Amino acid sequence: MRPFKGKGVEIQADIAEVASYSAAVAANRYRRPLIVEDAGLYVEALDGFPGAFSSFVFGTIGIPGLLALLEKKPRKAAFHSAVAYCEPGGKPRVFAGRVEGTVCATPSGGNGFGFDPVFVPEGQKKTMGELTLEEKCAISHRGDAMRRFASWYSSRRPRQRF
Repeated sequence: MRPFKGKGVEIQADIAEVASYSAAVAANRYRRPLIVEDAGLYVEALDGFPGAFSSFVFGTIGIPGLLALLEKKPRKAAFHSAVAYCEPGGKPRVFAGRVEGTVCATPSGGNGFGFDPVFVPEGQKKTMGELTLEEKCAISHRGDAMRRFASWYSSRRPRQRF
């Protein structure tokens, strides 16, 4: 598969629905198999907020706003990822990934993006923003979802190439 830079459609729903819908629309529009990924940070003390709205929340209140919302609250959180694959005219298949962790009080690290500098994965001493790309891919929600997709995709019979 080659990388593709087409514009998709994003609905307001949970990340699996966003990825699934966007993959189906894009696969049909561009007449080729496509993968769409959506992700979010789900904070337990905030009933899963920002969740599917993580990108919007990051762009509006940012890390300082998230940390203010969590003042004196438990910081257990998880990053979730949904990878959807769809062929033209087909039904999307969604593969979920997740990494558990906590939101720390002080941002650290310049790698990654979004809330990575305040998320410490379980079993780690560094934030996602401090991990190298290789370290992050080995444990991340996206890596988890993509490994599930790759396992499924590689187990399929050979198909027509687009």
